[in-house]
Amino acid sequence: MSSREALSAQASTTTGITRQQWKWAALAGMASYLDAGSIVALGAGLPLFQEMMGLSGLAVGALAAIGPNAIGCAIGAFIGGRLGDKLGRKRIYKWDLLVYAFGILLIAASANPAMLFIGTFIVGVAVGADVPTSLALVGEISPARSRGRLVGFTQVAWSLGPVVVLLMALAVAPLGVLGIRLVFLQLFLVAIVTWALRRGITESTVWQSAASTATTAGTKFAALFRGANLKALLWTGSIYTFWGVAAGTAGIFTPYIVKTLDAGSQAAGVALACAQFSISIVVIIFVVMRYSDSTYRARRLMWGIGSIMSVVAYGLFLVFPFTVPLVLANVILFGIGGTIAGEATYKTFSQELFPTMLRSTAQGFTFGVARVLLGIWSFFVPVLAAAGIGLVGLLLAAFLAIAGFIGYAYMPDTVGKSLEEIEQERAVA
Repeated sequence: MSSREALSAQASTTTGITRQQWKWAALAGMASYLDAGSIVALGAGLPLFQEMMGLSGLAVGALAAIGPNAIGCAIGAFIGGRLGDKLGRKRIYKWDLLVYAFGILLIAASANPAMLFIGTFIVGVAVGADVPTSLALVGEISPARSRGRLVGFTQVAWSLGPVVVLLMALAVAPLGVLGIRLVFLQLFLVAIVTWALRRGITESTVWQSAASTATTAGTKFAALFRGANLKALLWTGSIYTFWGVAAGTAGIFTPYIVKTLDAGSQAAGVALACAQFSISIVVIIFVVMRYSDSTYRARRLMWGIGSIMSVVAYGLFLVFPFTVPLVLANVILFGIGGTIAGEATYKTFSQELFPTMLRSTAQGFTFGVARVLLGIWSFFVPVLAAAGIGLVGLLLAAFLAIAGFIGYAYMPDTVGKSLEEIEQERAVA
């Protein structure tokens, strides 16, 4: 690709999306595919690994906590997000997929708990480093009136990864642990292919321009905790953290809870989780990508409706017996509500509300904090679920209600504005 083509691909046009922008967004979005895919693969394999290696309930919680769903991812996000602003987007996402692939191989070949735990931790660190830097690139190449659409497009990958993983898990379920190993090998192959294709992506011209004129004060980590940056950090961090506890629980623990609480078989748990992510893909394409760039009112309306649906989805656990029909109702409600009032919105605002030289740092920080808290929560989910699924439902409904209120009440209006316009407005606010 010539330098002229690269610059054209990253131009901040008003509405149109070029083929190059779609391609780069797809390649960047593969971080979300691999992130969510590894989370759900681990979730589908938890009961099998537990049985094969004799893991206790506490060990299962610890495994979920240190990997791509939580603490390992948080460490990667803290480090990778900061380095993405200091060194550039490409230097991070160019190499971290090789680290991811190595971790996945360790999991696939694990013969003992040590291999399983180490591989899970490495995968978590790698995806954590990739997500904030690759999404910063998407935000910086997006046209002002199509930013939500392109960022939403990466969320399709976040749901597609689990669907592919879960369908594979269903197909190879008769093979037991061997089947789960094959599922992880699929993620290894996708990571290697994505790494090879990403080598054709150039550095973000928005970052290059900002880096050439940035002042030392404007790039310091401490600048995140002052003025408009602090307000944006608290808002994005709050909505993602409280929403993420519910989404993370659904992503990794649905098959485990369904099987261990005798609501259904391992295959039923996997099928229900697959249904939720399939619903999410449809909602992203036909609702989120279509309306998130239309008006400020549309963004708030989607968030409000989605939040109510999400709260109801887990509130049902307080009223009805834990059976497959109840889980299916939860899957449908949260599959719709958690999609239009969830991660896609957080990711869009994370690109819009922070200056270029702190964009990746900010998202890495909020992403990391949310995953740390999710990791702590994950330690206790198996124990809480065994004690009573109603308590889990009550806590998750409360978390979603908090995220819903904060998101709706304090949502800023950035629709249709360029990153430069938003940055100037917030600098004088």
